[in-house]
Amino acid sequence: MNYLRLTMAFFWVGVISEVAYRINFFFQLFQSLISLGVAIAGISVIFSYTDSLGGWNAQEILALVGVYLLVGGIIGLIIRPGMEQFIASVRDGNLDFTLTKPEDAQLLVSIQRTNLWSLIDIALGMGVLITALVRLGEKVGAGQAGEFVLVLVAGGSIIYSFFLILATLSFWFVRIENILTVFQSLYEAGRWPVSLYPGWLRYGLTFVIPVAFATTVPAEALTGRLNWQTLVAASIVALVLLVVSRLFWRIGLRRYAGASA
Repeated sequence: MNYLRLTMAFFWVGVISEVAYRINFFFQLFQSLISLGVAIAGISVIFSYTDSLGGWNAQEILALVGVYLLVGGIIGLIIRPGMEQFIASVRDGNLDFTLTKPEDAQLLVSIQRTNLWSLIDIALGMGVLITALVRLGEKVGAGQAGEFVLVLVAGGSIIYSFFLILATLSFWFVRIENILTVFQSLYEAGRWPVSLYPGWLRYGLTFVIPVAFATTVPAEALTGRLNWQTLVAASIVALVLLVVSRLFWRIGLRRYAGASA
């Protein structure tokens, strides 16, 4: 409960900061609508020539786009802003102030900054997802809903851990901001089912750059495609990466000399 209150406090500070520049809301809304429009246009063009793409129909892929926007909104809301701020604080020495606080430093760097307007992507993602499920006529039961929540949490944990590992490299390298930008570009591959890609790329997007666990797997849960092996794999990968990222963070932290060095 203490961590939850702390997270809400940081979020509220972020809200106060963001509402001072309300024009950003319209920029984010325009950008999100463009991204959604491009995705829907792509689906429309492809399915004007075929009824199935890799075994997925148009509404199932629309549901995947909804998950893609939803998870992308979560990344943009808190994960990426916090990691970008963390990288900058290592370079300029401001991480000193975080380390002197009584709470866990990893938690503080993870929630220290939010991008309020990414809630637009989350809202659009939920809207697209619900629209797709209604068109599919799917009645999502308690079991499917539970699987969706589980794999969504697992996917979010995997993405967070991956971001933390990349950001922790800043203890060894001076400027690595571009790594996060590259990952964001690769994340765009998640708007399509990972099964469409060649074997080597499918493996890479699942285990090297874990985009599939964040987008395709939750969509499979809602469309009745998820099997227990994938569910177990997602849970195991999430737990392993959370542990590995924590250990890597602690190793990197020992290399930090502070602003006075």
